[in-house]
Amino acid sequence: MAEEDYGTFVDWNQMGDLAKSDGPTKIDCKDLKEFKLMARQGYWAKNHKLRAQVYQQLIKAIPCRTVTPDAEVYRDIIGNAATKKPSSHIPLPEFVDGSPVPRYCLTAEAVASAHRIINCLAGQFPDISYCPSLPAVTSLLLHFSVDEAQCFEHISRMLACNEPGKRLLDQTFLAYESSCMTFGDLANKYCTAAHKLIVATAQDVLEVYSDWQRWVLGDLPFSHVVRVLDVYLVEGFKILYRVAIALLRFYRKHKVGAQGSQQQQQQQQQQQDSGKVKADIQAFVKGIAATITPDKLLEKAFSIRLFSRKEITLLQLTNEKSLQQKGITVKQKRYSRNVQLALNPDTFSSEIVSAKEMRDIWSWIPERFALCQPQLLFTTSTHGCSLNRFYSHCEGHEPTLLLIRTTDRDVCGAFLSTDWDERKRGGNALSFFGTGECFVFKMKPEMERYEWVVIRHPELASSIKAQSQEETASSDGPKSDNNSLLLPEKPAGDLSPFLSARHFNLNSKNTSMFMAGNFDSIIVGGGDGNALYIDSELNHGRTERCTTFDNPPLCAESFQISLLEVWGFEDTMAT
Repeated sequence: MAEEDYGTFVDWNQMGDLAKSDGPTKIDCKDLKEFKLMARQGYWAKNHKLRAQVYQQLIKAIPCRTVTPDAEVYRDIIGNAATKKPSSHIPLPEFVDGSPVPRYCLTAEAVASAHRIINCLAGQFPDISYCPSLPAVTSLLLHFSVDEAQCFEHISRMLACNEPGKRLLDQTFLAYESSCMTFGDLANKYCTAAHKLIVATAQDVLEVYSDWQRWVLGDLPFSHVVRVLDVYLVEGFKILYRVAIALLRFYRKHKVGAQGSQQQQQQQQQQQDSGKVKADIQAFVKGIAATITPDKLLEKAFSIRLFSRKEITLLQLTNEKSLQQKGITVKQKRYSRNVQLALNPDTFSSEIVSAKEMRDIWSWIPERFALCQPQLLFTTSTHGCSLNRFYSHCEGHEPTLLLIRTTDRDVCGAFLSTDWDERKRGGNALSFFGTGECFVFKMKPEMERYEWVVIRHPELASSIKAQSQEETASSDGPKSDNNSLLLPEKPAGDLSPFLSARHFNLNSKNTSMFMAGNFDSIIVGGGDGNALYIDSELNHGRTERCTTFDNPPLCAESFQISLLEVWGFEDTMAT
């Protein structure tokens, strides 16, 4: 087949260097790992015909439902319309949520063809309720299709993919919205500086992150997005997260460079409307070609050491479950998920932190709790200094936030992922439980968070099998041998929470000691010390470096507690 057959829809005058075809002219590879390496290296990036043939091979290999519409179905449906000039005035289905068809160096007639293909897809896939990325994917694949029917077939296969654990396009609002929350969680963990910038400048962080897929599939110039597509068709959805996080990092670098010496003054300014921040990021991504090459973008994306696809899938499912519990399964009038609204200074009252400080802590927590507002569960000023009362007020609540003010007026604390009732699984033995979403922090004299060490050092989760974690020992205060504490397992039938230690082959169980408690103490963080140890009278505490969080002491190593508070997360969507 002639090369020009794959360029029917392309406006070659806009293609620049991409209009040239050089490099390899054929590929003889069926091994997925080899394909992955070739895709990342851009093996077929300089030959339009070869790229089209590779795409065809990759898409044909996608496992699909038994009945998947193909090119012949499209020709039967369109019929005589195929001889008529398509019109871009045909409105797109509602499920694209107003997303236009990106031009991507296509002819005007090709944009109209994309409209016709998308409307035909809507008829063949009635279960699609929300898919704003579909116009961009259609536009991209038109570049590498011999006709509309072939493009239709390729997208149909992507939509009908039924390989377990693999997804290529979100097709419901629930899936899309949970992916936005998942991206927020990943940005919080792997793009901390940029996430802080968004928190500082945007009134609604999740509203900004709701555009993350559009940054990649819609805003990136064709030269960049087509290189992303090379890898996306081989590796799947995870590459979109990688590229979007890389874009966020580059955006932060761009903003810091633009602010220069005025950076500190800029940070002190009031927050902007979230729409302005979204528009600013969009403008940066659209103009990225001026400063960042496609290869540089991918290099940055692959340098990010994300968790496995399994862990990201678990987080996505957890976020979906959270939205379902709140009744958010279809697109509706924008619900209030603004952290500032959840922490209304007129109603929020803590004796330890201000509303602004609590908002800073809120920016660290997993996105699925962004719809919640803080609920005071326990405070020593009201409930007294009793560990039993601490447990009775905190049990049944998950997660919780522990805040401590010392007599030296230092402030520190911990985000604790799991119900304190879990401590009972270990019987009378002091037992560790919780997940890698736990973290410890200090607020005063300076603000810093310390996450699970495996997040910052994924190499600690190697192929070495974790040793048995069912040894018991004494619990005689903060200096007891943490290596021998019991780590109970959830029943096999339970869905493990995100970042559950049992999903990792850890070199040492010392790296997964999150929280523990019994009748005479509570502990946060273990392994060669405790991040926090608090006695039964909630009066005396210790803080040390621990292996689980790799933290320095959060305040004076031995301290007296002036005030202790525990906050829960109240669902503002509950009826």
